[in-house]
Amino acid sequence: MTFPQTLTRIRTEATILRSPDDVFPYVTTPANWPVWHPSSVQVTGAADHPLDVGEACVEEYVVAGRRGVVTWTVRERVAGRRWVIDATPPGGGYARITYTLSAVGDETLFVRELEYEMPNPWLGLLDRLVIRRRITAESKEAVRRLESVLETQHDSITTPS
Repeated sequence: MTFPQTLTRIRTEATILRSPDDVFPYVTTPANWPVWHPSSVQVTGAADHPLDVGEACVEEYVVAGRRGVVTWTVRERVAGRRWVIDATPPGGGYARITYTLSAVGDETLFVRELEYEMPNPWLGLLDRLVIRRRITAESKEAVRRLESVLETQHDSITTPS
């Protein structure tokens, strides 16, 4: 018996009491990810600045209890509005993360979309049964933390130097 591979999509969002001009450079600087995303353990490589198209970083992560290392490459960047990164993990599969930011008055509607495909049908089945729920919970917690971090930093948002 085989199971068809399917692309999983997880969308999370928050309204952040900061402008897109404040939020965008913070979220597109990979060294900041471990501050707000519970799955991000460490980011190395070109991680200390907002990444542009073609730039890449290496992330060590624990997602749904699974450890791994992946190289993210920026595929699209529209300053202040949209940022797309993708990766093909060493064991196979595929992942893409898209950040979309929209000004809503003095606030930012931040939307994070994660799309991924498991490397084999058995992990695809496990994704449908267990993993997807855990990743959804981690994604919701990440956006909640991002909102909290950005709203409690009243002065300028810092990025690593």
